Amino acid sequence: MPETKKMLDPDPRVMDFETEYELGQDNIRPLGLDIHNPVFLISSILIAAFVLIALANQEAAAAFFGWLRPWLTSTFDWFLVLSVDAITLFCLALIILPVGSVRIGGKDARPDYSYAGWIAMMFAAGIGIGLLFFGVLEPVYYNFSEGGAARPLGIDINEPGNEYIGIVGTIHHWGLEGWAVYAAVGLSLAIFCYNLDLPLTLRSAFYPLLGERVWGWWGHAIDTLAVFATLFGLTTSLGLGAQQVAAGLYEVFGIEPSPTVVVLLIIGITAIALGSVLLGMDAGVKRLSEINMVMAVGLFIFVILVTGIGTAIARYFSVMADYIQLLPALSNPFGREDTSYFHGWTTFYWAWWIAWSPFVGMFIARISKGRTVREFVLCALIAPTAVCALWMSTFGGGAIDMLNAGGAEGVKATVIDSYKPEGALFGFLKELPLYSIVAPISLVLIVIFFVTSSDSGSLVIDTITAGGKMDAPVIQRVFWCTLEGLVAIALLLGGGLTALQGAAVSTGIPFTLVVLIMCYCLWLALRAERAKM
Repeated sequence: MPETKKMLDPDPRVMDFETEYELGQDNIRPLGLDIHNPVFLISSILIAAFVLIALANQEAAAAFFGWLRPWLTSTFDWFLVLSVDAITLFCLALIILPVGSVRIGGKDARPDYSYAGWIAMMFAAGIGIGLLFFGVLEPVYYNFSEGGAARPLGIDINEPGNEYIGIVGTIHHWGLEGWAVYAAVGLSLAIFCYNLDLPLTLRSAFYPLLGERVWGWWGHAIDTLAVFATLFGLTTSLGLGAQQVAAGLYEVFGIEPSPTVVVLLIIGITAIALGSVLLGMDAGVKRLSEINMVMAVGLFIFVILVTGIGTAIARYFSVMADYIQLLPALSNPFGREDTSYFHGWTTFYWAWWIAWSPFVGMFIARISKGRTVREFVLCALIAPTAVCALWMSTFGGGAIDMLNAGGAEGVKATVIDSYKPEGALFGFLKELPLYSIVAPISLVLIVIFFVTSSDSGSLVIDTITAGGKMDAPVIQRVFWCTLEGLVAIALLLGGGLTALQGAAVSTGIPFTLVVLIMCYCLWLALRAERAKM
């Protein structure tokens, strides 16, 4: 890395900052490791202590997280929603402003991956098992559960044109605003690393404000918070994935989904993820992501064909039009009466997306060198929104149609009659042809999503705790991959789904402020890069 890095002063005039900081200069190297001091030590010790305390006090942990999540989402709802609104508007502005022509890595940089490989890795990392877990569950729940109390904006589904309002509410959580959070963090990390030659770590994005202090305790605090947000956001998804695999094993093979089975699944799938870690980025994450995309597309094509492609396409355009129309109301935190939807789902989702943002942001930053800002934002924001909406509309809409026709007993049993969300997908697939073939394939798909998320997450946490080094010893990624599995086990045993969600929210809320400041710093950096062109 060059000894001198130049950045923009917050003054409107283009000025230069200089820093003598060298990549890895604060690292220590015990036993052949290469770890940042003190970020690695503080993060690993505190997380290991959390695992031990949660496992030793499972009932107390369950009670604590049962209180924590609803308190946080109801107290900080306005802050989360307004913050995500602001981040979304900022990203949309980057598409049309002149700074959109800035190229990540400089004007001569070229992409390391093809469009197909790039988007496949970005999508697999950014979504994880979410599409499979929530694709049927969420639209059906909003439409029919709690006697209608969970419907977005309190809209009556019995009025003509509102029969798919549950899908619209789902798209809101998996669409534009969530992906904007990823895009903002990912673009910040990419610009500060590849254009301004700073370490690929969260603290680098704050250099315009903190200057040399970013290499001290201010920076340590930012990176440590990023590690916690990443780990707890990720383990929420890993826990959901393990529960869904357990439900699938019961449906396909009759294996009872006990806590022991879920724990064994996390251990087994984490072991597979370790194998992917050892294979490296191209042979591991990239290849699994591409396999994942092929299988997911295959499952989607099967579902859309057997449920009616004409109906699915018409439904998709209808719900997208409703989504655009209702987006301002859905994004407004004030005067909301749909508290079950708003507090129970929306505020949790925004905290969860933000908790995932260091993980997904850093991962897509690593693979996006050579793309322009405009290209990056469009591919990381608009395209995934359209694809997620199509998936949710097809799976959720198909289930809603079946329920309205008096079918889908499996979906009704797991989503409406009793809340067993991990069984919603298999309850839906059971209504379709070739279930004995499609269900095992879906199981494999969930496992691969699990593996790619765990592998990508360990890569990101390792980079942060190695001071921004992207070539740290592989044993460090093995350590973090293992710790992710242990945290997921501790949370599941200490409160289940509520504990998983509470952990994600508790780290996502404070990290929201970090993301907002990152957007301001990114604007300063992009303005400087544009001035050089």
